[in-house]
Amino acid sequence: MTGSQDIVAVENLVVVYSDGTKAVDDISFHVKEGEFFGFLGPNGAGKSTTIKALTTLLHKTSGRVSVAGYDLDASPGEIRKAIGAMSQETTVDVDLTGRENVRLQGRLEQMHGAALRDRVEELLKVVQLDDVAGKEAGRYSGGMKKRLDLASALVHKPKLLFLDEPTTGLDVQSRTAIWDYLEKLNKEEGVTIFLTTQNMEEADRLCRRVSIIDNGKIIAEGSPSELKESIGGDTITVSFKEDTDPLVKSRAKAILGAVPGVTGVIDSDHSVVAYTKSASQVVIDVVTALGRDNIRPSSLAISSPTLDDVFLRKTGRRIRSEPLTRKVTEPSVITS
Repeated sequence: MTGSQDIVAVENLVVVYSDGTKAVDDISFHVKEGEFFGFLGPNGAGKSTTIKALTTLLHKTSGRVSVAGYDLDASPGEIRKAIGAMSQETTVDVDLTGRENVRLQGRLEQMHGAALRDRVEELLKVVQLDDVAGKEAGRYSGGMKKRLDLASALVHKPKLLFLDEPTTGLDVQSRTAIWDYLEKLNKEEGVTIFLTTQNMEEADRLCRRVSIIDNGKIIAEGSPSELKESIGGDTITVSFKEDTDPLVKSRAKAILGAVPGVTGVIDSDHSVVAYTKSASQVVIDVVTALGRDNIRPSSLAISSPTLDDVFLRKTGRRIRSEPLTRKVTEPSVITS
């Protein structure tokens, strides 16, 4: 259950880099204790900068931030004790075994003796690395290193876990395994999870509430279902080849906007997207109207709203999410 207390409170946060780039531009949001909260946006939106500021890895320029009940300026050390954090890039020591990596993190958290030993073995079993825990981490596959990073972040039983795109680059099987464990961690152990991602499926499945960020500003916030419902219905995407005359696309946009039942039309790269209460009732009229003007799109697709459609409606472009599957070749790698 989501608690009534804010475990993260951010008011007017600004982060400006030394070169003058305003990476985070006056954002405010709150995360409730026990919540699974998502920060969704494309590369360069300000997600990682925000999470680095909240985890004390980056100095904020201005604003007020409270994490786990501690003020960011006054008590950064207390915040570091209370949280766990997992970055985009794996931080394992490749010369140490999996067991030694988790044990080292525990010692850094002032854990010792039987309590540390038992916790390390418990976590290695949870992330399904107990059978290879004695192997050097440098021989692990990418997915195994991610799971090892997750175990290290959890060794001291934090009540708040920050995850910065934790499944980037993983194959579907490894990604799903991490999703399953994070859901269990949140629901059964009550750990608050703050997740940054550009993967719409990940945010939709895991997060009870999301903030969508773009160019350093929050552009939408709510539960995934609320945000998708705000679109107002289905989408019809009419796509064109890259070398299509821009005037053709412009005419198509005007034509779709005049079709009864279409509530809005926007450009998106090499396509035009129409919004409607019921695509099945409107799509024939769309095809007929385009045909009357001799416009021949390369494809036409209808779909129910996604979080990507929310971003598209707000910004006029889509989130560039990575493919769900990526083949990675590594020599002499354990693949369990």
